[in-house]
Amino acid sequence: QVQLVESGGGLVQAGGSLRLSCAASAQTFSNYAMGWFRQAPGKEREFVAATGRRVAQITLTYYGDSVKGRFTISRDNAKNTVYLQMNSLKPEDTAVYYCAADSSSYPPRTAYEYDYWGQGTQVTVSS
Repeated sequence: QVQLVESGGGLVQAGGSLRLSCAASAQTFSNYAMGWFRQAPGKEREFVAATGRRVAQITLTYYGDSVKGRFTISRDNAKNTVYLQMNSLKPEDTAVYYCAADSSSYPPRTAYEYDYWGQGTQVTVSS
């Protein structure tokens, strides 16, 4: 079992920045692919970003089209934590953001592939 706890959400004006954190309880955190998803009211859960385990000095990362160039996912395996740096925020980024973990060797980009989920953190971007 892996427990995930997100933090860092809040209210920010358009154009501002926030950094979300997700702390994981996994003993072998470095072996897990980690992802961020978001869900706005009345909408389906949307892929935001994902990062895989480090293989041959390479860590795969993927981003959703709507956040490319604005959001950055990173991980600190020593702290069992994955981050989502969000810059140039827009009102349409408003959603509950969820952290997810999966034991795959590559980072999935669909929600159903993830085994573990956090409780979510609210991000609200005002215009």
